[in-house]
Amino acid sequence: MSETYVECLVKHKNSPVAAILKWFLIAVTAFFGILGLMGALIPLLIAVAAGLCAYFLTMRSDLEYEYLYLDKEISIDKIMHKTKRKRIEVLEVERIEILAPFRSHHLDSYRNRQMKTVDYSIGEEKQPDLRYVMYYDGTRRVILSPTQELVKAIRTVAPRKVFTD
Repeated sequence: MSETYVECLVKHKNSPVAAILKWFLIAVTAFFGILGLMGALIPLLIAVAAGLCAYFLTMRSDLEYEYLYLDKEISIDKIMHKTKRKRIEVLEVERIEILAPFRSHHLDSYRNRQMKTVDYSIGEEKQPDLRYVMYYDGTRRVILSPTQELVKAIRTVAPRKVFTD
């Protein structure tokens, strides 16, 4: 039995709003931390709360997605701040309706569907746009940024469902 293994790591673009908010929370932490060191309890509690918020915001905003294709399954993992990995979901190739580039004409008949959309891509449109859209199981629209090697591996299993135009 022939098994194909392809791994792809994608860095998600950080939001500028999250970066500004993170630096604001760090400044609030420093300011109220200095006030708290002077003996006041309430500013010290505010500094701890703002520091925790800045920490969790940093963890959530520094994202990478890893796509792993093995034996007709695509598993998607979320890597937060290069320290914590979480399996998001496993997609079976047999349940894919279509996989095509983001602006492909093959997706025209799918565009008016009202579906839940999940984005595991780079998070921005580059030129040329390398993102792909996958309609999965009639319930979800999944946006990915796979490498050509990953698309080719999926296409060998489901050639009528995968388009690369």
